[in-house]
Formats: sequence, C-alpha cells, structure tokens
Amino acid sequence: MKVGIVGLPNAGKSTLFNALTSGGAQTGDYPFTTIEPNIAIAAVADERLERIAETVGSSKLEPATIAFHDIAGLVKGASEGEGLGNQFLASIRETDAICHVVRCHGDSGVPHPDGRVDPLADIETIETELVLSDYEQAERRLDRLRKGAKSGDAEAIAERDWLEQVVAALAEGKPARSIPVPDAATHGPRNLQALTSKPILYVANVDEGDAEAPGAVAAHAAAVGAGVVAVSARIEGELAELDPAEAEEMRESYGVEGSGLARLVRAAYDLLELITFFTAGEGKEAVARPLARGSTAWEAAGTIHTEIQDAFVKAEAVGWQELVECGGYAAARDKGLLRVEGRDYVVGDGDVITIKV
Repeated sequence: MKVGIVGLPNAGKSTLFNALTSGGAQTGDYPFTTIEPNIAIAAVADERLERIAETVGSSKLEPATIAFHDIAGLVKGASEGEGLGNQFLASIRETDAICHVVRCHGDSGVPHPDGRVDPLADIETIETELVLSDYEQAERRLDRLRKGAKSGDAEAIAERDWLEQVVAALAEGKPARSIPVPDAATHGPRNLQALTSKPILYVANVDEGDAEAPGAVAAHAAAVGAGVVAVSARIEGELAELDPAEAEEMRESYGVEGSGLARLVRAAYDLLELITFFTAGEGKEAVARPLARGSTAWEAAGTIHTEIQDAFVKAEAVGWQELVECGGYAAARDKGLLRVEGRDYVVGDGDVITIKV
C-alpha cells in the first residue's frame, strides 16, 4: 500500500513527511520507520488490536501499516518535463493513492511559487499536470491498441473503445476515473496506469489551531469524490519530536485535539477502501491485517502467506468485540459466536480469524 505525497513546492510536503518519519513516540510500540530516504512506513492506529491482544494473551502487537512516498514538488509544466516533472510523475504512477498537500496557511515566512496563497488554484495546477500527463500516455496506448484491434481480438477492441472515451475526457480536463470501465476491458486501467484514476486525499496544511480544511477545499473534495483532512504540518513536525506527555500538553496549548498524523494515516487507509481483520493467539503475535473491502476468507489467507492460502480448509471467525466481551476464544465458541466459515466467506471489518489448514 503506497501513498504518494504530492503538491507544489513549499506546500508542506517535506515537513509533513519528516513528521511521519520521526513520529514514533505517538504510536507506542510501533514507530514510524524510514526504510529509504523518501519512504516512510506509518502504523495505522487501531485500539481494537490492543484489546484483542490483551484478551487472548498475545505476546506482541503488529499494527497495519501504510508506506508514504515523498515526491518532490511538482510545478506548472511538469508534464512537459519542467522541474524534472516526468521523473516525479513516474514516481506517482507507482503509488496506489495520492496524498495532495495543499497550502492553506498564511505564514508569510514561507514563499509561494506564484507569490500568493490560493488553495483552489494550487489544486488546479497539480491536477492539470496529472491530466496532461495521462492524456499523452493514453494517446500512446490508444495508438498501439488500434493496431492490435485490427486482428479482431475482443479484449483489445473493448479496451480501445474505452480508451477512446478516456482520451476524449482527458482532452476536456476530466480525470480518467470519470469513464466507467466495461467488464470486457477490465485490464485497461492496469495497462494505462492513469494518474487521474488514483484515489485522492487532500491534506489542507492549515494554520496552527485550525481544525478543519477551508470550505472551498472541502467542497472541491466532495465534488470529485476525494477525501480531505486538515493538518498543520509545522505543528505536527514539532509534536513528533516530543514524548507523548509533552506532545499532549503542547496540543492543548495550541488548541489541537488529537494527533493530526494519526488522522492523516487513518484517512489514507480508508481512502484505499481497506478493512482490517485480525489474527491473534496466546503467546503469539496479534496482527492487524489490511484487506480490500469485499474480500473472501481465502483471499485473506493469502495476505498471511501463500502456502496458507493453498492449504486453506476453513476459517474460524468472530467479531473482535464479541471476542473481547466473551473473554477469549473458548467462551466465544461455547456461546456459538465463533463461526466456522468456508473460503467464500466475505470478511468483515474487525473480524478475528484463524485459518485452518
């Protein structure tokens, strides 16, 4: 799960990223960890994991994680190579979602590339570059498909027809996601890897004390089906360097309620339409495992290990709250709450699952 942090220069991307990489004190036993200079692994805070581990006597907690990729600032003309734009756009293509940091604060000490603070104009600049880059890529892909479609291949024809609509939409400034993908062209999006097909989370980089994104940013996010969260990157950067007690005291002095980083990580997790199921045992790790919404028990087994998936026989499942209220697996089984499910069982958010092989 890779989320690319993008935005104009000086929007607050690097400040936010640095807060993510040094914010270990806020997540207890699992710190944010930098595994490369431009990648941070962030734990997804989930109080359910601790409750489950305490109930069944697990020895260690392993939360779900998301990888944040810090992508250098895009500028107008990036799709034509300005500011090494092609390289940065290629980096975005490798991610699963886009975290678009938008400057909404009025700190005069931080220069804006265009000399003004206008969040909607900044959003338009970035999104125009993404559309232009997609347009060029889609046209190239369409040229190849037109040749392949002459052979009469049904899948090539379906993808060609879909791409023609995508190219037309991009030419009008609309994102690739605005064109539905027909069943016959299901491989089309994977082949195209459109930037404008990725889910977007707008991060409004606000002034200290501001708890919500500006109305115009929130309205734009709602109009395009994107997520939005307000964070003061500067404040979160300062808080990330403190121990939890000091950070909480500083939050109170700023009038900030809760960790902005935790809200950001959770919003990014939800943006990817993920649920969490858990595996836990006495003396073993309690693990929070991300899973695409609507996935089956057999697919969940594959996220644990492919060998477990291959050997799948059945799954024992119980809701996390039922497990905690019963005080463990044995009592949950006695009350008929621990269910035996087959490979086609659709996993629910918060299920605690044991795969039997």
